Amino acid sequence: MHVLFVCNSNVCRSVIAERLTLAFAAEHGLPGLTAESAGTRALVGFPPEPLAVETIQGLGGDTSGFKARKLKPEMVDRADLVLTMTDSLRDQVGELAFGIAPRTFTLAEAHRIAKVTGAKSIAALHHARNNLAYVGRENIADPIGLSAEAFLQVGDRIAELLFPVLGALAPHEQTKLSGDGDRPGLVIAPGGPRPLSAFLAAQRGR
Repeated sequence: MHVLFVCNSNVCRSVIAERLTLAFAAEHGLPGLTAESAGTRALVGFPPEPLAVETIQGLGGDTSGFKARKLKPEMVDRADLVLTMTDSLRDQVGELAFGIAPRTFTLAEAHRIAKVTGAKSIAALHHARNNLAYVGRENIADPIGLSAEAFLQVGDRIAELLFPVLGALAPHEQTKLSGDGDRPGLVIAPGGPRPLSAFLAAQRGR
């Protein structure tokens, strides 16, 4: 399962989600779970915000080699699942090409649907979307320019939403929903239901 995370500048929220996904995959022995991130108004070539680096490292992730990238249609096309940080970004992604919307959610939206329905597939998340429509905004605020505590709060929020979604979807075969037919995704054999130890350790230390 290849996951694409989208925010605005691609130096904070989406890179946190990307690198925590890679940490989750390593922790659970899931080599087929991959991730990348991009921004709609990316600071192309820039490294992550220093406070984002501290947040990622504090949660057990690695930021080495990362450079911000601008969102392109081909990134969306190769993703099995697209998770955005805000509903407006979700809607922007949905306009990039035909057939993208069924596999595009805000991170909070995907978490809510998976928690309520017990969905184990991207298709199931999409099918439940209209029945569980949420009147309001499911956004993760951009902490750029704010305090270190704000970055930590955003990092914790992303982790709290992300890990249950990955745990629900990663052990199962995923099918990409597209306008020109479904394409089988990757089958991932989970290493077990262990929580991400680094995240839990960080939580205990708060």
